[in-house]
Amino acid sequence: MTYIRHLLKAYPVSCFYILMIWILCFATIPSTPLDNVTLIDKWVHIAMYGGTCATIWLEYLRLHTTKRQPVMHIASPSDKPLLSWTKLFCLAWIAPILMSGVIEILQEYCTGGRRSGDWLDFAANSIGATVGAVAGVGMVMLKRRHRF
Repeated sequence: MTYIRHLLKAYPVSCFYILMIWILCFATIPSTPLDNVTLIDKWVHIAMYGGTCATIWLEYLRLHTTKRQPVMHIASPSDKPLLSWTKLFCLAWIAPILMSGVIEILQEYCTGGRRSGDWLDFAANSIGATVGAVAGVGMVMLKRRHRF
């Protein structure tokens, strides 16, 4: 429970986006004039996951530093922890892709035919998460270059 509270405090926008994805993926979507646009739902999936993953990267970078402290550095409470590439890739790239797979499976088997799971949605979500991760790597490079 403490870890969940930490996530909600440290990553509020990302948590909100993830909650919205869960709600939208199980809500009944009304018909719109955009239904006639080819693959519009796939573009929406790419945008949702790309935006969410980029936001996770941005919030993570806000809380972490990309530069190592000198060996003789005296730690202070204001010191930010060092960026962890492994943790970042797991939480900001792999976890959203896995979440997407779980959502698609639940849509197929747990919505009583109201929603259907689609492997192309999963592919679009994975593309979106990858685009967000590429944007995140770019943000890391900018942060290293400009030291902010």
